[in-house]
Amino acid sequence: MYFRLVMTIFCCLMVTSNAKAQLPDFASLVAEVSPAVVKINVTFKETNRQSSQAYPRQMPEIFRELLEQQRRNQQDRPKGYSMGSGFVISEDGYILTNHHVVNDADEIRVSFADRSEYLASIVGTDQRSDLALLKIEAESLPTLIFAGQDELRVGAWVLAIGSPFGLDYSATAGIVSAIGRSIPSANNSNYVPFIQTDVAINPGNSGGPLFDLEGRVVGINSQIYSRSGGSIGLSFAIPASLARNVVAQLKETGRVDRGWLGVAIQDVSQELAKSLDLSVAQGALISDVTADSPADKGGIVPGDVITRFNQQRVLDSLDLPPLVGRVPPGESVPVEIFRDGSKQILEVTVAALDANLQDERGQPSSTNYGDRLGIVAEALSDLQKRQLRQRDGVIITEVLPKSAAANAGLKSGDVIVQLGQIGIENFEVYRSVLPKLPRDRPIAIRFIRQGQAVFRTIQLDAK
Repeated sequence: MYFRLVMTIFCCLMVTSNAKAQLPDFASLVAEVSPAVVKINVTFKETNRQSSQAYPRQMPEIFRELLEQQRRNQQDRPKGYSMGSGFVISEDGYILTNHHVVNDADEIRVSFADRSEYLASIVGTDQRSDLALLKIEAESLPTLIFAGQDELRVGAWVLAIGSPFGLDYSATAGIVSAIGRSIPSANNSNYVPFIQTDVAINPGNSGGPLFDLEGRVVGINSQIYSRSGGSIGLSFAIPASLARNVVAQLKETGRVDRGWLGVAIQDVSQELAKSLDLSVAQGALISDVTADSPADKGGIVPGDVITRFNQQRVLDSLDLPPLVGRVPPGESVPVEIFRDGSKQILEVTVAALDANLQDERGQPSSTNYGDRLGIVAEALSDLQKRQLRQRDGVIITEVLPKSAAANAGLKSGDVIVQLGQIGIENFEVYRSVLPKLPRDRPIAIRFIRQGQAVFRTIQLDAK
């Protein structure tokens, strides 16, 4: 009995000793990388941007809550002031952070751990990836490097450094929970395959680096999901592989060009898979193809299921936009589709997304642009039709400030049912009418607001 007790204690001590031996030395890592991490203080312009709760019907509830949380955070931040984190990527003063940290900024101040401070200018920002490139006038700065392509694995240790709630240069650690997590934006576009971690990230960490155990940046902390406002172990980072490409384009041109295919897509359900003779319910089902788009010219038709794009697997519809977005405009790529019970390989030449102002679901592009009216609109879902008791029209999900729509008094949640003399039956009709609207005279617009029909006129910008 005594011998058995001694052996049990010995084994427990060995296990504890081995566990301690396997834990990473975060202290040395923090000391090595902290000098290149910065705190970003921003004074910003007031905006009149309106936001809506009318999110796409296919969006999971957790992501609806995440988007609502982001909207509330923007509204609740102290008037004229915000803060975030960032890090130096070159000795001559280029700094990477989040777009939402510096958006509408009047003044940006960057602080280092040694208490030195610099005024920063914006080289370029990209709302779709939520990244922004800043520049300060300095030399011989400590820098960080990006990790290589596809080197991160689920379960790997990661470390974050930032300024949560203004507490400068705080370090937190955890593991990678998932890779390639698709989080749609409010208008259902998605061009970032996020890294999900359980690292404690809080407001103020945005834009800060996520490190592997070799001190390389594997991601840029961007979003948290929380019911309380604090960390609950669900945080999301932009992968370094995407950031590297965005940085290069922002540095060269101040903007980011993405590939555009010109399709509306949806997931493949089990029932659809059976009807299409698919062995598994995977891929992106093409529900519509824009005329004269790259998809149309490449031979893609409604009913096709894209299973691979540029040699990468497409498991569901949210996998496709990031893959398309990474392809430089003008480049031809192979697209594997399933049609009529068999696989085919098509060659498609990708065009530029921003030149077409549309995302891969056939909707108007991100809120950087809006459409000709200055709104982001989408088709009415079946649930919205029942709730609003409205059969036709398109619903406004965002109104851009100082736009034609804002000047006409349109609001998020309004349902447009007529433009000029044309009834707007659905999103396809709305999309076809927009390019034909005249600029030289007011246009009649009829919309439904809280169950009441309203007639007004809208005047497009004459520029």
